[in-house]
This record gives sequence, structure tokens and C-alpha cells, in this order.
Amino acid sequence: MNSWDAGLVGLLVGTMGVSLLSNALVLLCLLHSADIRRQAPALFTLNLTCGNLLCTVVNMPLTLAGVVAQRQPAGDRLCRLAAFLDTFLAANSMLSMAALSIDRWVAVVFPLSYRAKMRLRDAALMVAYTWLHALTFPATALALSWLGFHQLYASCTLCSRRPDERLRFAVFTGTFHALSFLLSFVVLCCTYLKVLKVARFHCKRIDVITMQTLVLLVDLHPSVRERCLEEQKRRRQRATKKISTFIGTFLVCFAPYVITRLVELFSTVPIGSHWGVLSKCLAYSKAASDPFVYSLLRHQYRKSCKEILNRLLHRRSIHSSGLTGDSHSQNILPVSE
Repeated sequence: MNSWDAGLVGLLVGTMGVSLLSNALVLLCLLHSADIRRQAPALFTLNLTCGNLLCTVVNMPLTLAGVVAQRQPAGDRLCRLAAFLDTFLAANSMLSMAALSIDRWVAVVFPLSYRAKMRLRDAALMVAYTWLHALTFPATALALSWLGFHQLYASCTLCSRRPDERLRFAVFTGTFHALSFLLSFVVLCCTYLKVLKVARFHCKRIDVITMQTLVLLVDLHPSVRERCLEEQKRRRQRATKKISTFIGTFLVCFAPYVITRLVELFSTVPIGSHWGVLSKCLAYSKAASDPFVYSLLRHQYRKSCKEILNRLLHRRSIHSSGLTGDSHSQNILPVSE
């Protein structure tokens, strides 16, 4: 194993560890907090989190074994099952992010009618469509025997070994990425840019009120005035940073893999195996970043994490104090002769 392979193995192991811990923590927060579960986005988050965990425990270890062994890591049936999951989970992840962006768009653009427009039933219907949409492509690939081990990515994924099916497989793969990656990217851009437009409009209104207040309060201390202006600047940048994070992580993680697959099929340019595996690792890294981007950095999830931690520490302190009390009572008991 050369240094490139060792680096890819380390990247995969690190991604698996972070993804497993962070997604498990999101599940704990969902189980612990009834307030989070009552909201419609919780269904999208649950769908995304369960898919990330499944990818972490099934697909990532097989890819790791493929990188280490430089060959198919499992039997044909298990590899086809992993390839089916890989295709389904990739599409499900992208469409779940699109669903979350639609939820944010409705919440920001129609705040007064949000509860009527985005109920739990509506969210469940969107998740059901996401599953149906995502299952269509791996089911078709399974029927056409286009699932197996792909040496370029060291993964069980979409592949075709028959030269006479190259054109059909290329059209199928292009359609799959157009209706998963490209569709989700367009939805993300349209919804979040609309959200950004509304956020900037509200920021301008707040800025006008702030400036009018500062003009009226002539006796205001300069330091307070500076803090108000700094907060005004941060408020303008906050929405831009969040939306850039949502769209940027989607592109950085998925675009290299999708572009590599299309170049592989529609071009004669040779692609190095290390780049193929790296692009696959970047796609896997979305499972590790999603909990932080969509969940754990939000106030409700941080609050839930603190409550879980406090409960664990409280139980541990009670247990330790109980053990101390038992040992103390044993020490003061008279010794019977």
C-alpha cells in the first residue's frame, strides 16, 4: 500500500467515525426532544440521518475493504445489495436536502401560513415521494444487471461491464444524475436564493430603524453605537454564510463524483484510480457534514445535547454518590465477633 492508498484509507476511517458519532447524536436528539419531533423538518432530518447511518455501516466499510484489497471486497450478491443501497441512498440524500430547502423557503416566504402549508402529513408525503424517486433508479439498474463492483471507485455501485451496453448505460447514468444531483441543485439554488432575498429585505428594514434610532439618541456612548453597527454588519452576513454553507457543501461533496462519472462515460480521457476513490470519499463526507450543517449547530439541537449530557452526568453523580454512601455505611457498621 502506497502513501496515496494510506491517505485514502485514513480519510475513509475518519469519515466513518465522524459520520457514525454525529448522526447517532442527531438521532438521540430526535428521540429526546418532543419539540423537535413535532416539527415537519424533523421527518426530513430523520430520513437524511437514517440514510447517512446506513451508508456509514454498509457502503463505507465495503469501499474501505476494496481500497485495501484492491479487488471486490464481498460476494456478488452482497455487492449488488451494497450497490443498490449506494444508488438509493445517494439520490435520497440529495432529494432530502432539496426537501429541507423547500421547508426553509416556505417558512421564510410564508411565515404566517407555514404551519398550514407544511404539516407533518405534508412532510410525510414529501418523504414518500423522495423514497419512490430514489428507488426507481437502483431498481431499474438491478433489473438490467448494472450493479456491481467498480474498480475505479473501489466501490459497489452502478457499473456495466458489457461494451455493447455502453451507450444505454451512459444515458441511464446521465439521467440518474440529472434527476438527482442537478434537480436537487436547482431546487437548492432557487429556494435558498429566494430566502436570501427575503432575509436581505428584512435586514434593510432593521438597518433603517437602527440608523434612525442612533440618530435620535445623540447622547449614546460611542462604544454602544459601534456595537450596534457591528451587529448590523453581522446580521447582513449571517444569512449569506448559512446559505453559502448549504449550497457549498452540496457542491463540494457531490460535484466531483458526479463529474467524474460523466467524464468516465462520455469522454476518452483516462481517470486515475486515486482520483476516483477520492471523489467517492468526498461524496461519503456529506454523511459526516450533514449533522452539523442541518442539525447540531441549531439552537434546538444544541439545547437537546446539553440536556442529554446533563442527564448522563446527573445519573453518574447519583450512582457515584450511592456507591460512596454504601461504602461509608459499611465502614461505620460495628464488626460482629
